[in-house]
Amino acid sequence: MKLSAREMVLAALFAGLTAVMAQIAIPVGFMPVPITGQTLAVMLAGALLGARLGAFSQSVYLLLGAMGLPVFAFARAGLDVLLGPTGGFLVGFVAGAYVTGKLLERNPQPSLLYLLFAMVLGGIVVIYIPGVLQFAHVTGMPLANALVAIWPFTPGDGLKIIVSAVIVRTILARNLTGQLQPSRWL
Repeated sequence: MKLSAREMVLAALFAGLTAVMAQIAIPVGFMPVPITGQTLAVMLAGALLGARLGAFSQSVYLLLGAMGLPVFAFARAGLDVLLGPTGGFLVGFVAGAYVTGKLLERNPQPSLLYLLFAMVLGGIVVIYIPGVLQFAHVTGMPLANALVAIWPFTPGDGLKIIVSAVIVRTILARNLTGQLQPSRWL
């Protein structure tokens, strides 16, 4: 993938935003997975950078954490985090940003309802699939129990979906073309 200097900077900024949002972490007593602000950053990366660059920004985030930089929740780092109970969610960030971006690339003048749909599908569902599967596998919890265990995350996820859609709508309203143009107007 050949990137311009501008695209590299944008990808780095969104990787950094994801790292910052990871530090907004609320432990959930019985779960090794905290509630964080990361999925908000993933949704915005996909929506504002587009599928390819949004996914790349999240790949950079994962690479930084894998290399030992304390970018994961609670300033953790390393491959043990990626292979642990939270790793599936983290790996899902790449696909989540891609799907969010792809949905919005296909509809550059999205309604608020479509934006909400893109954020739910890309920013939550796509991330939760590998997340819940790896969580269940690593903890030895039956899949049905793992699905029940993620319910405490839904109120925060709902808020992040709304906030991301409002941010993107606000940017659209200020964009003279009224269309999403990933990474061209940031």
